[in-house]
Amino acid sequence: MKHIFFVEDDLSLIQGLTFAMEKQGYEITVARTGEEAKRLFPGGAFDLVILDVSLPDGSGFDLCKKIRRISKVPVMFLTAADEETDVIMGLDIGADDYITKPFKLAIFLSRIHALLRRSDNFSQADTELSSGGITVQLTKGEGYKNGQPLELTSNEYRLLCMFMEHPDAVLSPEQILGSLWDCDENYIDNKTLTVYIRRLRMKIEDDPGDPKRIVTVRGMGYKWMTGEQV
Repeated sequence: MKHIFFVEDDLSLIQGLTFAMEKQGYEITVARTGEEAKRLFPGGAFDLVILDVSLPDGSGFDLCKKIRRISKVPVMFLTAADEETDVIMGLDIGADDYITKPFKLAIFLSRIHALLRRSDNFSQADTELSSGGITVQLTKGEGYKNGQPLELTSNEYRLLCMFMEHPDAVLSPEQILGSLWDCDENYIDNKTLTVYIRRLRMKIEDDPGDPKRIVTVRGMGYKWMTGEQV
């Protein structure tokens, strides 16, 4: 049974979504404030965190940053903060998905399924990828640059794996979205993908402004350059 940590202060939303998620077979732990969430999170073995941005005692963005310092658990924002800057901020600080209110319950549940499925698929891998000074240990779900650990979110990790599994091949935005976000590609656009690419470059490139590992192929997509060409 997958365990979901739901951080939300709206009682009616908590009751409705908890009921829907439990019907899908998930175990739900709820926190209604940031302080309660910080107290409960370290003691729970959670498979997914769902966060609201506006909490009675602070910001879900700050809570996400704290979670990212200690865990790679998938994080989804579920919030009424629907400005483009809010979405970019949420993804930039490490969230794996961002859903704005109002939303359709079926879409919400499908995106939970997709996040958990992708997390399971990558945790079951049993090989190592290495190229251009970057190494990914798939058994551990960890990445390294020149032997030093990389602080990667789950989506950054999956994106890095996809590039390294297709060296020197041009991957179109549609291919990337379709592979990593399968049933959800209609809800995640190229702007969101651009945020993920930029964020990953910041962590793996020597000079993110002049990338040598993940290069843009104008009008086509992106390519992972092998070590010999870096």
